[in-house]
Amino acid sequence: MAVILDALVQFCQMLVVLVLAPLLVGYVRKVKALLLGRQGPPLVQPYRDLLRLLRKEVVLAHTASWVFRVAPYIVFATTWAAAALVPTFATGLLFSYAADMIAIVALLGSARFMLALAGLDVGTSFGGIGSSREMMIASLAEPAMLMVVFTLSLIAGSTQLSSIAAFMQGPGVGLRVSLALALVALVMVALAENARIPIDNPATHLELTMVHEAMILEYSGRHLALIEAASFVKLLLYVSVIACIFTPWGIAASGQGFAAYLAGLAAYGVKLAAAGFLLAVFETAIAKMRVFRVSDFLGAALMLGLLATLLLFVSRVT
Repeated sequence: MAVILDALVQFCQMLVVLVLAPLLVGYVRKVKALLLGRQGPPLVQPYRDLLRLLRKEVVLAHTASWVFRVAPYIVFATTWAAAALVPTFATGLLFSYAADMIAIVALLGSARFMLALAGLDVGTSFGGIGSSREMMIASLAEPAMLMVVFTLSLIAGSTQLSSIAAFMQGPGVGLRVSLALALVALVMVALAENARIPIDNPATHLELTMVHEAMILEYSGRHLALIEAASFVKLLLYVSVIACIFTPWGIAASGQGFAAYLAGLAAYGVKLAAAGFLLAVFETAIAKMRVFRVSDFLGAALMLGLLATLLLFVSRVT
């Protein structure tokens, strides 16, 4: 009976990340529009966009191979799998043993590789530009992400998110400079990985500035819907990781009961609302940087992650 309950809770978590991801994007767009003095689109507009794309016919280029056709399914599946592993409202679930930060980074890297390969497959100039820029960003974002993972593993003694969340809820954490540096580095990586301002503007289609949009210009129909859904889930994934590690309050432990799960779900909704509001305010208050400065931005994230790790080493040695 306990195994069935854990399986149901794990299935609910998979549905939660899939259902709430478009709502988070719609919420961020709505808040940005209100801050700019506009009415903005409704909160459910991302759901409508996905349904509209699913109804449309798929148009394929003559030069597209099987890689171009398979890539959207792989990108969506790997991103959804990575997001489903992150504890959102409960820890210690059925697949918690696989909720490892290094495994999540590997899944996201696989999705990025397939998307960049699909951008190169058709042979257009825009796809090549977007793929090359995506790989340049990934070459700096992934090491910074791994340095954050190393910092958290040194503090909590594990790279599993459930163990990290349980440790961060304990009384022995305290205020640490290394955690603050890791948080800033993780936020910078999240902005770069999700093509948000100041790295990229998800609302623009200027050929000389776009990164993510350049790789998916040739997609249409259900293929484009899967890629857009994967981008929504990816944003929710990073918000969930930050909330799980640095604000683990309210997350229910396995076996606490239905009421604890509902309370954890409510706390998770509050965290998503707060993160979406902060993201909208940040993107409204700052401008997009030039592509040539992206390396400086991510280099600073890498240095912050490295500094956080070195501070832990020095504190342990002394």
